Amino acid sequence: MNGTTLAGLLVAGLTGTRIRRGRHGVLIAENYRFRFPAGTCFTVGSVIITKRTAEWLLDERDERRVRLFTHECRHASQYAFLGPLFWPAYWLACGWSIALTRSYGVRNWFEKNAGLADGAYPEELPLRPSLQRVISRRRKPMTPPSGEVGREEGRTAPPGT
Repeated sequence: MNGTTLAGLLVAGLTGTRIRRGRHGVLIAENYRFRFPAGTCFTVGSVIITKRTAEWLLDERDERRVRLFTHECRHASQYAFLGPLFWPAYWLACGWSIALTRSYGVRNWFEKNAGLADGAYPEELPLRPSLQRVISRRRKPMTPPSGEVGREEGRTAPPGT
């Protein structure tokens, strides 16, 4: 209804993939042959485009594939909700994640919502070193001028003694 699945079918047609019907109302475009994007699958609308076969992706005997298919179906739901607004929102989320961690997925709300581990993303990466330095400067505790941490000024014995 919102045109994103039509866009997915257009990508599939232009790249010479074969369309197969998958579970949960999604279509699978199999044998995608281009390098971009780097992952095994990506979703446009309700079309999961994969470098593998539909049978490979739909194999329920392999838990990793079941999780990957579930991850991509969650993206299809995100497209259903946002329609064409998904693209700018997703790319902004990618930029945010890259700015923080050098990874487009780890801090990307859409990838987190689809399940990072299910999509074979790392679940956590450290912040860029420059950001870590800024944050650590802001969190640095103040030490009293006397250098005696935890004592009231002028006291040498614990309270009550």
